[in-house]
Amino acid sequence: MASTSLSYSKRRRLRDVFRQDIGQAAGLLRLHFHDCFVQGCDGSVLLDGSASGPSEKDAPPNLTLRQQAFRIIEDLRRRVHRDCGRVVSCADITAIAARDSVFLSGGPHFDLPLGRRDGLNFATTNETLANLPPPSFNTSGILTSLATKNFTPTDVVALSGGHTIGIGHCTSFTDRLYPNQDSSMDKTFANNLKKTCPTSNSTNTTVLDIRSPNKFDNKYYVDLMNRQGLFTSDQDLYTDKRTRGIVTSFAINESLFFKEFVNSMVKMGQLNVLTGTQGEVRANCSVRNSANYNLLPSSSVGEETQGTWSEI
Repeated sequence: MASTSLSYSKRRRLRDVFRQDIGQAAGLLRLHFHDCFVQGCDGSVLLDGSASGPSEKDAPPNLTLRQQAFRIIEDLRRRVHRDCGRVVSCADITAIAARDSVFLSGGPHFDLPLGRRDGLNFATTNETLANLPPPSFNTSGILTSLATKNFTPTDVVALSGGHTIGIGHCTSFTDRLYPNQDSSMDKTFANNLKKTCPTSNSTNTTVLDIRSPNKFDNKYYVDLMNRQGLFTSDQDLYTDKRTRGIVTSFAINESLFFKEFVNSMVKMGQLNVLTGTQGEVRANCSVRNSANYNLLPSSSVGEETQGTWSEI
């Protein structure tokens, strides 16, 4: 896959979106995570359901993905295809939007290998559930789950740092508050969360990083060291001896966190990718080309593999 970068014009588009709602940066980053963890980075999470059954995006772990994130990806797709023709996949657009979301939120900029193709099928609900560890998992559960994708403990801790931006739904962590408070949670932090989430089934949300919720930095790890991680899957990274040292090193050294985050993001972005003549380049991110009645004229394989973001 060739390494290229998104043009300034498209990055400006994302910057405009984030000026209106910086929360969309976290939404785009999470969308890329959920796409890659389930049958690879193939844009399958973007597909709508069909007569054959509910789509991947309808599976429980994906119901809290921001709907606006899907609309942003399709908007970027329209702009890219208008300017260049159908040469850039929805999977690549999703990966680049996530990368630029990190950068525009204050995080590192990095080059991405490109050339992904879009998948022809979405995963089943069971496949989605099996590949997206829930926030209630402890470190053992997370490490075991992600080891199947060749992720190391350092990868797991680094990728968890994506929680330095974004929000969490009360229902994802109220098991730590009710009926009894999780002993690994700071008391003042817990009491404040109870005000936001007065019942175990509250539909409210709160920030994932209380120190700098809209900035991509290393404060998430400082939160964990102060017992202020929101999810079990967050806080247990500091409780577990296998990952505690990694959390501490990232909390102390932001440059180290950025370096390892970039390495792990690039690694994640190459999970089970489709390339060459595999899959397709969708003319609409939510619909397979075979079901798209307004399909753009097809591009040759050569055109699709040669198209680069530097042309946009």
